[in-house]
Amino acid sequence: MLEGTFVAVITPFVGERLDEQALGHLVDWLITEGVDGLVPCGTTGETPSLSDNEWRRVAELVIERTAGRVPVIVGTGTNSTAVSIARTRIARELGATAAMVVTPYYNKPQQEGLLRHVVAIADAVDLPLVVYNVPGRTGVNLTPETARRMVEQAPIVAIKESSGSLDQVSELVLAVGDRCAILSGDDSLTLPILAVGGRGVVSVLANVAPAATAAMVRAALRGELERARRLHHELFFLARALFIETNPVPVKAAAELLGLCRADVRLPLAPLTPANRERLRAVLASCPHTAERLPHAVGEVA
Repeated sequence: MLEGTFVAVITPFVGERLDEQALGHLVDWLITEGVDGLVPCGTTGETPSLSDNEWRRVAELVIERTAGRVPVIVGTGTNSTAVSIARTRIARELGATAAMVVTPYYNKPQQEGLLRHVVAIADAVDLPLVVYNVPGRTGVNLTPETARRMVEQAPIVAIKESSGSLDQVSELVLAVGDRCAILSGDDSLTLPILAVGGRGVVSVLANVAPAATAAMVRAALRGELERARRLHHELFFLARALFIETNPVPVKAAAELLGLCRADVRLPLAPLTPANRERLRAVLASCPHTAERLPHAVGEVA
């Protein structure tokens, strides 16, 4: 069962080219800052805009650079079961700890289809799975009852829950929390989700505030509620600001402002608007966990 802070890793670009050097440095920095694991090739990593070769290279680079220091959970899910199986096989060959499988988007499968999709991947590839429920992007919601059936039939070690509903999180914990971890997929809700039985987070925020995010999660899991609440409040407005436009546009802009990589995103995403960039800069300057780094990075990354 997974526990702690897992970073939904951004994919740095220079124009249209993968910035492998920046990705490698980011991996090292995140691990040094104390996160518990890395999740490349997810939505935050702009996987829908990566070619098959680029997807494989990002997964390969993160696994190699991590060198076993923390678990690496590679995003392999697509809206094609066959393609998801093929990518999960590659992730296993590359040495991934687990594969993250999003509920299929656009084709909007029924609950039975969701179940069969995940079970088919599990039957085809011997690798632990993290199921990702994000109805705001996929158009379909994985119900707690279907999750219960999945956990009975597949080696699911965690469910990343991004429904935004604490009621649904509570139902999930009651349905499957003794057999797999429930991980927050919404940074601003991580502490409330931990309070009702979650075991961690797959975090966008941790790309730019990894130490503080990890400290908040660890404090909550240890029962240090006052410390966890203080960190939650210190991070709250930054967590919200990272979604002022479509993820990962704001977090890549924040990473650039902090000197971590360029803000470049691929079409159909567009750069953060100038007004929102200034709003984001102000939030970074007011957050005690990013303010110190910001003055050294206000000149844009070259």
